[in-house]
Amino acid sequence: MTRVARAAEECGYDAISFSEHPAPSHKWLSAGGHESLDQTSALAFCAAVTSRLRLMTYLLVLPYHNPFLTAKALSTVDVLSGGRLTVVAGTGYLRSEFLALNVDMTARNELFDESLEVLRGAWSEVPFAYQGKHFTARGVASLPAPVQPGGPPVLIGGNSARARARAARNQGWSPLMVSPEVARTSRTPGIATVAELAAQVKQVRDAAAAVKGTDAPLTIQVHTPQAGFMQRPGSAEEHRDHLGQLADAGVDSFVLRPPGDSADHTVEALHQYAQTFLKGWAAA
Repeated sequence: MTRVARAAEECGYDAISFSEHPAPSHKWLSAGGHESLDQTSALAFCAAVTSRLRLMTYLLVLPYHNPFLTAKALSTVDVLSGGRLTVVAGTGYLRSEFLALNVDMTARNELFDESLEVLRGAWSEVPFAYQGKHFTARGVASLPAPVQPGGPPVLIGGNSARARARAARNQGWSPLMVSPEVARTSRTPGIATVAELAAQVKQVRDAAAAVKGTDAPLTIQVHTPQAGFMQRPGSAEEHRDHLGQLADAGVDSFVLRPPGDSADHTVEALHQYAQTFLKGWAAA
């Protein structure tokens, strides 16, 4: 992990990220899922061996957690990294994992919205009080506070209209351009074309400007089928054209999934991709 994180930093990538699956089913793993590290532990480790690279939860399933514990874990990573944390958060989709964690999946949207309110409050108010349907607190002092004022930026994952509305009120949107089959599995609407993505990006940006003003920072990060380009190399020109189309659609960052069969292969792929494509783009 030290080699991979330092290679990502040296090559000029914007961030390193980890997904979250604390209790996935064996069926999910066998059907194409993946093993995973504990998110905040892995990010804290990467913070210690890098100095510039941003540290990203991609994505954090907020309904899985007590938000006060989450606020503490995330603020710790932000403090120890000198303010390099970016949070991408979503509601989750894996029914078996909700069951294993004893979380009511039908309440995931309520839990998400309350949890995000708690994170913001715990990061910015001392003392902090909260009364919601699922969480209550009186006079909480979650210190030390994050290095980033008000807490790390929060991007909202998911393709739904609700996710876009949340994104406009926060610091960005992280949609998926995936096949209809993957979209159904992830319990999110599909986005089939870059033109469709562009229309939704404009909607998010317009809504954010109306809510927060035109100067408020907003990041659009997208995961498309070409996220695995390093693992299944195709035409460099076609990939470069894809990146250009995304930039024209208003996208700021492109998610990449390097090969994970060995550290050597991962580091080699990071260097090769950076040499060919990583000019003027932020790649998470």
